[in-house]
Amino acid sequence: MRLSDFILKNLEPILQAWEDFAKTIEVPGKALDSRALRDHAEQMLHAIVLDMRTNQSAQEQIAKAQGNAPTDNRETAAETHAVTRLMAGFTLDQMVSEYRALRTSVVGQWLGQMKGGAALEVDDMTRFNEAIDQALAESIARYSSAVQASRTVFLGILGHDLRTPLGAILLGADVLRRSDDLDPRKTKIASGIYTSVRRASQIVGDLLDLTRCQMGPGIPVKKELIDLTPLCTRMVEEIRAFHPLAQILYSAGPSARGAFDGARIEQVISNLLSNAVQHGDLQFPIEVSLKPTDDGVVFSVHNRGEPVPAEILPFIFNPMERFSVSTTGGLGPTAGLGLGLYIASEIVAAHSGTIDVTSDSMRGTTFLVKVPVGEPLIR
Repeated sequence: MRLSDFILKNLEPILQAWEDFAKTIEVPGKALDSRALRDHAEQMLHAIVLDMRTNQSAQEQIAKAQGNAPTDNRETAAETHAVTRLMAGFTLDQMVSEYRALRTSVVGQWLGQMKGGAALEVDDMTRFNEAIDQALAESIARYSSAVQASRTVFLGILGHDLRTPLGAILLGADVLRRSDDLDPRKTKIASGIYTSVRRASQIVGDLLDLTRCQMGPGIPVKKELIDLTPLCTRMVEEIRAFHPLAQILYSAGPSARGAFDGARIEQVISNLLSNAVQHGDLQFPIEVSLKPTDDGVVFSVHNRGEPVPAEILPFIFNPMERFSVSTTGGLGPTAGLGLGLYIASEIVAAHSGTIDVTSDSMRGTTFLVKVPVGEPLIR
């Protein structure tokens, strides 16, 4: 009997074996009933049978083996199964184990029948494994995208909900530190609270920007004609005030006018300066430069100290890659999430500019931002 015919003829015992295995998987919450345990398994088996019965050329088989099977915009049963398993509390490993059990069950029952002397079609085994692998790939991809989407939504909600209480604390601390009724010690404490909460607010802002980048086309910018020189000067003075031990050598041209989103460019400058102060050796000065060019503006920050590890450098603007298993070992306890550099790179990209970094023990670390003058947005 051909394997596709065997599957259709023995759907119930195959599904029962799937249900029995799924029942052994421990998940949080209420135990699943029979219908939930068999979730979309029958539809997947019908899809597998249809795939096995579809004529396939040698080239199509090679393409499928390489993960280039034809795609369909409609959601497959395997993709729907992944989402329902995620919502039921299954881990990715547990969901994958279901497919391993299904493969073993079908092949084992079929081969058991073949021992009776029936002819064995080897091609059936190949086509079945291809179809199972395709369904598994669809489930893994859908599961992973659903997890990422839920994390992104969570970060967005968290950042939004934190902004109100942080704003209230920031306002209260600012009132206290400006009050004439406090002695120097209490004023210092209020200033410390204000600085810390302001930093926390910046982190929340970065989280919200990260959410925008992952859920949409990127960070929105609203350009208008401004001069970046006084803006950059103000940010340098602010960093000097917050970090009095840091020696910042600043040079700028008389004017750097163009169409920019001033608030967003402030974020870029602040993030790069803060990064230099945090990771640089403060025994050496931090060199900051802002220069206009024929068609844009060039901003650079240079610091001495430990260079960025070579294995991290390619991922310096990508916090997800930066914290992969292969690179985490090179990060120190004060490495941070790296959101500031990621947000800076996204803002520069939104201005159609570029941001690059070079780092070694001899020359130090330099971040170089190039932003074209651009055109103001007409509202």
